[in-house]
Order: sequence, then structure tokens, then C-alpha cells
Amino acid sequence: MLRYLVALIVAGVVTFMLFLGMQALITGGEGAMSEPVKGNVLDFVRLKKEETVQKKERKPQKPPTPKEPPPPMESPQMQNNHANAASNNFDFGADVGSDVDLAGGLALETSDGEYLPIVKVAPVYPRRALSRGIEGYVIVEFTVTKQGTVRDPQVVKAVPELLFDRAAMDAALKFKYKPRVVNGEAVEVAGVQNKISFQING
Repeated sequence: MLRYLVALIVAGVVTFMLFLGMQALITGGEGAMSEPVKGNVLDFVRLKKEETVQKKERKPQKPPTPKEPPPPMESPQMQNNHANAASNNFDFGADVGSDVDLAGGLALETSDGEYLPIVKVAPVYPRRALSRGIEGYVIVEFTVTKQGTVRDPQVVKAVPELLFDRAAMDAALKFKYKPRVVNGEAVEVAGVQNKISFQING
């Protein structure tokens, strides 16, 4: 009888201990579930592939086009008036020489551009001198106007005298010039001389 009593007491104690243990486990489990999970969270970020860098070739700029050089100075045009040449067997020519400006060194103003011959007409060889085979020359002096024309021609020297004077002055009146420019304005040029030669070849 005593043995059964001791076994009953031991069983009760064990049952009570198991009950306490289970209660402790249940209480601990609820607390663990209520607490947030501690730890490090790893975020995986997907990196995009590096974009291909587009290389643009920079073409070198073309150098600026050089300015056009100024046009060459026109040489005076010579117009030959060989009238009556077909009726003669002579080979003749009238040479119009270069101009000489006697008043050019006296100007005190600043010259922007000198006068330039544009057209020079060769004189008509006088028929009387041509038939006789006479040669010579005439130095004609005149004024170049603001418009580039010739005014007041006169004979300074003639060899022979009087024979070629009229032909030389008629030719000088047909000369055309680019007028002289002083301080931005065209001016007259007086005392311009030109030698006109009359020669027979052959």
C-alpha cells in the first residue's frame, strides 16, 4: 500500500513539472513569434550593363577660303586707226608712249589713287607724210579731267613741225583714264605729257 502511495506522489510531481515545462515553452514561443526577426536583409540590385559609348569622330573644320586676290591692273588698250593703209604699200605704225605728269610732284594732299590710262587710241598716219615716207613724233600736253577724259591738248614739241600735230591731238582727245583720287574725291591732273611717234617700217 505504501508503494502505491509513493508512486502516485512521484507521478503527480512529474506531471506537474511537465505541465510547468510545457507552459514555459508555450510562453517563450509566443514571445519569439511576436518579436521581429533580427538579422541583415540583403537587397539584390540588378545592375544594368554599361551602355556602349558612341564615339563621334569630329571632322576637322575646313580652313576659311582665302580672299580672292585683287584683279591685275588692266593695261591700256591700244586702238589702231590705220586708215588708208590698204591703198599704200607701206608698213607704218604710230606708237603712243607713256604719260609724264609734270604737276604730280607739286600736290600736297594725300593721294588715294593715281590716274591710270585705260584706253589709248593710236593716231591716223597723215596721208601726205605716209606718201613721202616722212617719220617723226609729237609730244602732247593735256589735262586729265575728273571724268577721266582729256581736255585742252596742245603740242609741246613736234618733229617735224606741224606735219603730225593735228593727228596727235585728235588721238589724245580719245584717250580714257581712271581719274586721280585725293582725299576720297576725283581731281583733275594738269600737265600730263604723252609722246606719240610716227614710224614707217620697210
